[in-house]
Amino acid sequence: QTQLVESGGGLVQPGASLTLSCAVTGPTLGPFSIGWFRQAPGKEREAVSCIRLHNDVTGYADSVKGRFTISKDIAKNAVVLQMNKLKPEGTATYYCSAGDYCDDYVLFPTKHWGPGTQVTVSP
Repeated sequence: QTQLVESGGGLVQPGASLTLSCAVTGPTLGPFSIGWFRQAPGKEREAVSCIRLHNDVTGYADSVKGRFTISKDIAKNAVVLQMNKLKPEGTATYYCSAGDYCDDYVLFPTKHWGPGTQVTVSP
């Protein structure tokens, strides 16, 4: 069974960068997709970015476009989310999920989830 574990979260100031990693164990990265989501306190979980692993096509929510970059790290069997110019509204628990395909920046369906990693953006 596919398992995912996120890492790289932390407390940073506005404008700083963080790199999140989603390590995938079980079946090797193959012809499916990985999506990043986030959930802020008191808010619904929202999609942030998605990557189709067979052709590296990516998508981003408007709120992160131009600041976040999703990519795969074949050597580590992981998907990385590089987050630059972080904003306070980016404070949330970030989750990765494995599924079948990306519809722009949204993963469908979300078959497997990691436990999440906390990102706090505060002065």
